[in-house]
Amino acid sequence: MDVPWYHGPLSKVDCERLLLSDGVDGNFLLRDSESMPGVLCLCVSFKHFVYTYRIFRERHGHYQIQTVEGTPKQVFPSLKELVSNFKKPNQGLVVTLQNPVRRTSPCLRWRRSKVDLEDDYENCDSDYVKVLP
Repeated sequence: MDVPWYHGPLSKVDCERLLLSDGVDGNFLLRDSESMPGVLCLCVSFKHFVYTYRIFRERHGHYQIQTVEGTPKQVFPSLKELVSNFKKPNQGLVVTLQNPVRRTSPCLRWRRSKVDLEDDYENCDSDYVKVLP
């Protein structure tokens, strides 16, 4: 995946630590869902809490995000366009996306409850995630 704010199989706990570390609203990143294989999560910080929005891959490679109930369904041709849209106010998220938390390496291995990077890269083929089963 060619977006620098995609962190792959980052745990919810580690995600929260990254997003809440500086106490700024609007920090965001993208990670794999722990509970739904093949689904991505857009995570954003607001008022010392991390809100998570699921992103589903649609046919033809488009992406659909679950936002606040009552907001019209939105489908985007790329993750970059999805994020660009939610950098604007009043689009269905709790806060506008402001500060991307970039991954620090093209291929990270995360451990639960620990944000330290591993020095070894074995079993790490790429930073691409297969979204559809």
